[in-house]
Amino acid sequence: MNETTAKQSAPLLGAAMPIRSIAAHRDWLLEEGGRDLEIQDSFHARALDSDWAPLVAQARTALDGYAGRLGIHGPYDGLSIASTDPAVQQFVAGRYLRALEFAAALGATHMVIHSPFLFFGHPQVAHSPENGLAQELEAAHQTLASVLSVASGLGLTLVIENICDTNPAPLLELVRSFDSPWVRLGLDVGHVHLMQRIGGPTPDAWVRQARSLLGHLHLQDNDGTYDYHWNPGQGGVNWWALFAALAETAGAPRLILETKGSVLPAAHWLARQGFAR
Repeated sequence: MNETTAKQSAPLLGAAMPIRSIAAHRDWLLEEGGRDLEIQDSFHARALDSDWAPLVAQARTALDGYAGRLGIHGPYDGLSIASTDPAVQQFVAGRYLRALEFAAALGATHMVIHSPFLFFGHPQVAHSPENGLAQELEAAHQTLASVLSVASGLGLTLVIENICDTNPAPLLELVRSFDSPWVRLGLDVGHVHLMQRIGGPTPDAWVRQARSLLGHLHLQDNDGTYDYHWNPGQGGVNWWALFAALAETAGAPRLILETKGSVLPAAHWLARQGFAR
């Protein structure tokens, strides 16, 4: 394979950003038939609880002519999908259902929500079958029953993103337990890198364990001490190993740059390495 062919076969990058940033990235987003885009305004309570029709109109205007895959980041502040309290389950489902209304108005086809498996204990013990995993899975199903029904009716995939997950097994079991094409794993590479410091596997190991369950990645970097959302190459993530693992993975997971400020420097760095285009 020559260099030109290799570049053409490299996966296509997308990005996450608020609606106000779309205009500055419009030309890049419209390239190659439309890059994947994840709109992030929808994780803010103030956006969900306001009249967001003008915000949607602003996005539609900025994306006139856009034909890529569009998604949103759902709300997450204080929301756990694995609470066993029925009142909490109802509240969390209500917040997600409101976000799905926003997603439907935009024509989005994915929504990111957060893993419930916050770390407490040794990574090989926490959230294991002998320590309440079945109860956590049941609670998540109860919370997401109405949400998944609405999402699948919209043709929208729920992407469950790793947060403080140190052992991939519980989150993969959660995604697998729905037995649905409308639920997939979202892998935040920076979060994985942080958890390596306390015994977690590398991002490429997560990719190989997830296989066909992997639907979405957040691409960002850090130094292993804080979730900085630096550009790829500025921290300690092994991007060579990650993209080698992705090349072995069936399907086309969305590759979403989730960095601070303009995503273009990050996109250009990845392109120069030959990882993506």
